[in-house]
Amino acid sequence: MKHTILIAEDDRDIIELLTLYLSAEFDVCAVTDGAEALEAVRAGGISLVLADIMMPGLNGYELVRRVRAFSNLPVIILSAKGMDADKVLGLDLGADAYLTKPFNALEVVAYVKAALRRYYQLGADAAPAEKPRVLTVGALELDTDRFVLRKNGLPVPLTSTELKILAELMRCPGRVFTRAQLYECVGGAFYESDDNTMMVHISNLRAKIEDDPAAPRYIKTVRGLGYKIEG
Repeated sequence: MKHTILIAEDDRDIIELLTLYLSAEFDVCAVTDGAEALEAVRAGGISLVLADIMMPGLNGYELVRRVRAFSNLPVIILSAKGMDADKVLGLDLGADAYLTKPFNALEVVAYVKAALRRYYQLGADAAPAEKPRVLTVGALELDTDRFVLRKNGLPVPLTSTELKILAELMRCPGRVFTRAQLYECVGGAFYESDDNTMMVHISNLRAKIEDDPAAPRYIKTVRGLGYKIEG
């Protein structure tokens, strides 16, 4: 069964280009309006969303925010807005990646494949005895089959990228992970420019799982090394 990629973009030339490159391996559907994109996601059957920022009906930032209210579906932003503040905002709202235009279509395909692999293989375990389906640290319980995090029994909505990072940390409580190691589990090779991106993801995680994000109980920063999780 092929994955279905939803392209939310009002530039038909870009839609045609992405469709050309993606359709060899995926089913592709496209809309030119952010509100239509949201309805398509709600209707189900979408595996990943490629979203522009500047769209009629509903802009890309608002689309990401609304999708994150009910789904951890992978969302990749493609935008001409390339300022660091724009990227941080997109990631802060829940996007899994932010690519700027003009882009290399082959790079977009690579990001799509990586996001799908990470999202749909999270918790895939050939040896169930070695990889527990439910990871527990303190009041946190992460079901790696259903991609659901609960704190004190209540669901906590996370993006697919946040789930990957948290799962990596929760599999080895107390172990220090470098930023590069965490980035490899969610996005492949690590570059110095990715440092701020990982900091944003960690900050977002703390905001969602900590009682006091300024004095975190769970995700601790190990100065000069990286991060670890403690109960």
